[in-house]
Amino acid sequence: RRETGAIAGIVCVSSAANGQVGLMAVEAGFHILTETPIAKDLLEADAIVAAAEERGLHVEVSEQFHRRPVEQIKLALIASGVFGTIYSSMNDYVGHGYHGVSVMRSYLGFDARPIRVIGSVHDYHLEPHRSTITGDITDRSENHQHGIVEFDDGRTGVFHWTSVGYDSSLRWWRASRFYGEKGMGVMYGTFSEPITELTLIGPDRQGFGRITLHRELERCDGGALVRMIAYTGLPDLPVVEWRNPFGSKPGGWNPQWHDDEIGVAGCIKSLVDAIRGDRPVTYGARQALLEQEITLAISRSAKNGNQPVDLPLPR
Repeated sequence: RRETGAIAGIVCVSSAANGQVGLMAVEAGFHILTETPIAKDLLEADAIVAAAEERGLHVEVSEQFHRRPVEQIKLALIASGVFGTIYSSMNDYVGHGYHGVSVMRSYLGFDARPIRVIGSVHDYHLEPHRSTITGDITDRSENHQHGIVEFDDGRTGVFHWTSVGYDSSLRWWRASRFYGEKGMGVMYGTFSEPITELTLIGPDRQGFGRITLHRELERCDGGALVRMIAYTGLPDLPVVEWRNPFGSKPGGWNPQWHDDEIGVAGCIKSLVDAIRGDRPVTYGARQALLEQEITLAISRSAKNGNQPVDLPLPR
């Protein structure tokens, strides 16, 4: 830092070293963007949070799943109040561990406080088949992980994942759900072709009305994503939108990133905006610590005969 004058850095190492290297960077005086998980060990994560707060430094974490455009428009709709209070949410094989937990928590709000976790984890044998990542056809097994998370206000989150979810044609399903006071939302299908259905109570108070989503591109024949638009059918709030901060430069020819790249870029932008504007990051170390804590609690509960585990976990 003394040699270059740098004030921020990116921590991208093997996941087991995230905590150690992240803490070293913060203690050296850097704002950081660090990979997930923030640390394998909760004590290391606690130390990063404490060191950053003591020094007035920003720590952002590369948790991009809830930053993808389709998730951002859902969160914008939830924030607008059209669904009322969200009572329960589910990560149904969207992502593993902290990634899946973050999607589930995002619908309830990152300010919702989890207090208890029940977990069930089992290993199963699978028919030999090809891994889409390695390209090899081998004997396969999977680790199935399930968790129920209770929050202090009586709301509930549900987590499902399988260890072969990223590279097995046997496990192509992806879904997330939330259930609210005035409606619900479901995303399902494969990652490359997700189907999103968002509904509110109908005008007759018994049927339901669909919210229509539209992806606006910068040209009629393609180009970068400009914004996600939701047509609600509500007279008081007919349109809700989320604008892609990386696809709105006048004149067109913006970068044509896919949704996950937009999400990752959003992590970087969060840190840059926090440093330049002296304001909090939009996700941050405390949230990332909590995602990892819930993930560990699922495993701890499963190992203890599915007994409930209270949060925070003992250090």
